[in-house]
Amino acid sequence: MNNHQNLTVIDGETLMDKRLPPAKFCVESLIPQGLCILGGAPKVGKSWFVLDLCVHIARGEALWEFPVTKGEVLYFCLEDSERRIQERLNIVTDDVPPGLYFATGNTSIESGLCDFIRKFKQEHPDVTFVAIDTFQLIRAQSSEISYSNDYAELQPLRLLAAELDITLLLVHHLRKTGDKDPVNKLSGSTAIAGAVDAIFVLEKFERIEKAASLYASGRDIRDLTVYLKMNPDNCRWELITDSIIAPEFKLPQEVLGLYSFMKETKTFSGTNTELAKYVGSGISPKGLKQMMNRYRYELEKLGVYFQSRRSNGQKFVVVKYLPDLAESDGDPSASSDSTSSAVEKSVSSVPCVPENVEEECEDEE
Repeated sequence: MNNHQNLTVIDGETLMDKRLPPAKFCVESLIPQGLCILGGAPKVGKSWFVLDLCVHIARGEALWEFPVTKGEVLYFCLEDSERRIQERLNIVTDDVPPGLYFATGNTSIESGLCDFIRKFKQEHPDVTFVAIDTFQLIRAQSSEISYSNDYAELQPLRLLAAELDITLLLVHHLRKTGDKDPVNKLSGSTAIAGAVDAIFVLEKFERIEKAASLYASGRDIRDLTVYLKMNPDNCRWELITDSIIAPEFKLPQEVLGLYSFMKETKTFSGTNTELAKYVGSGISPKGLKQMMNRYRYELEKLGVYFQSRRSNGQKFVVVKYLPDLAESDGDPSASSDSTSSAVEKSVSSVPCVPENVEEECEDEE
């Protein structure tokens, strides 16, 4: 049997210029699609946070300053009864949105939890978010804390989230011993942090009464810490600092400079060096191209589309301002053939004649 039959090989230059769909989020820039874990000490307010999060997602209502993708929700409340869930719902909201489901009782990974979620998704195709409170209750009772055991238990959940295109959030506990690194505070081995797509740690913030810090880190999100205070009237965590809109979440000045330049210029074809001169701010040609690749979909939301070209061994870039295409597309993250075709056709229509290059450029294969 060939163990390498599912491998795909691509060269770095082609990969850099390949138009790939961006990461998907149920809460934009904060909670990505995939397997996530939320850690916190007992009674810190994890369950209140998750319940409120479920309500926001089912309603499609922004969480703090983050846009939310509306979808149906399945919340496994394995430590609670229906009466307790009802009491908490009455406190959190007076208008329970449709598409919010709760599961109570006992289940585990070994007893078919993944199949249950898979079947529920088939019956409710609009489900985008599944929360399990707590992770410990679905684990094998006899499993010892070890890297191999932790990874083996998380792997099917990670694959399930990818298969169903959902966010699967596990509520977990913290170690009793302190550690300065929030990631190391999660109970269990380091495999837990390595196997999930995003980690969240909710801890008491001693400087403010009834306040907490929420640390977030992941493969598709930037590390950040926000500070929250629980509203005693509805037990919702509310933002008490604007750290959530930190500078790193805003587009860099160089990208905004490119956007401003293209709004005025409409079309550009030339080398990266030439483009960097127009954008200004002292950024290098290489740095600008890397930034353009990194923020490709943010630029497309603003109507700026680009493609790399090569002719006579020289690389250059074609950029076009197409606000109508951005508006008609609606979701630049979609990797549909129609969207890619429209971008290709529109940008390819720009003649590419950089300095010292007389031949018309051709698309890279």
